[in-house]
Amino acid sequence: MSTRSPDAITAEPRDALVIGAGVIGLSVAVRLLEAGFRVRVCARSLPPALTSCIAAAFWYPYNVFPERRVRDWSRISYAVFTELATDPETGVRRVPTLELLPRALPRPGWSAMIPDFRLAAPEQLPAGYPAGFAFTSFVIETPIYLPWLLRRVRMLGGVIETRTLSSLAEAPPADVILNCAGLESRALVGDAALTPVRGQLVRVENPGIERVTIDEHSGADAITYIVPRARDVVLGGTVERGRVDLEPDPAITERILARCRALVPRLAHARVLESYVGLRPCRDVVRLEQDLGRAAGPPVIHNYGHGGAGVTLSWGCAHETLALVERARLLRTDALQAARRGARRARR
Repeated sequence: MSTRSPDAITAEPRDALVIGAGVIGLSVAVRLLEAGFRVRVCARSLPPALTSCIAAAFWYPYNVFPERRVRDWSRISYAVFTELATDPETGVRRVPTLELLPRALPRPGWSAMIPDFRLAAPEQLPAGYPAGFAFTSFVIETPIYLPWLLRRVRMLGGVIETRTLSSLAEAPPADVILNCAGLESRALVGDAALTPVRGQLVRVENPGIERVTIDEHSGADAITYIVPRARDVVLGGTVERGRVDLEPDPAITERILARCRALVPRLAHARVLESYVGLRPCRDVVRLEQDLGRAAGPPVIHNYGHGGAGVTLSWGCAHETLALVERARLLRTDALQAARRGARRARR
């Protein structure tokens, strides 16, 4: 329970409630704590029981919009991962990456931020692929990275608790609320534009692969990627809208293995460790904004709908979220001061 007076709370609102403990919520919590806010993270589940923890996480702005904002968010995250990759405890590693193309295509807009982005050399391309891009990205090993983020939040003084909220009205008291609840935002704030997109993955032993390989053009419901980690390789995957079951489909597992083995034959004898499924929180555009439709209560800032690019956008979105929080705090302080001035004039 806070021992501060109501005047102190309203004059300097610094208590932040972050809803959600995935990569988006924890990144926001870290940035707020570093800026001097008191932060409570409230989530139904904590790592490792989250979609963020099973992602084949590597930096790659995949199928997420709006394009200009995504470029800015991705650029900031790339810079942060560059720094984090110097600390082995984070689980972040620099890796060579090969994107395969069915034909020559223009460079993506985000390529300008990557110093070594280039056309792939012909000898790098598997049979059947006439073109591709090569660049340095980052693999983020979520079984290491998410616990590291949790420790970082606690080390900075943040409080983390498991709690299920059915609406924002049930949120604990705070001066500002950060909704980073991912798919749960569909029920939490009634956002029908938020859609689950099923992704099935396969994890195999690593036979010595060190490069990420990705082919976005694998079919209507498919994307192919090979993401090497220290002890295993994550293979994908699917992009299934409207399917929400979490039981791996054996037929899909075999198709994923076949596609990935065709690209990297060294996978042919890699022992399969498991298949698993996650649901991406997809939206036509990421929702990162203050909710101006609320008539009462503390400011609410939404940060969700990142689809399969949550890790890629995490630090950039956290940076903008902090700016929105500071703006909302200043506007609220200005409004309170104006109200007090008006009250004093009325008493004269």
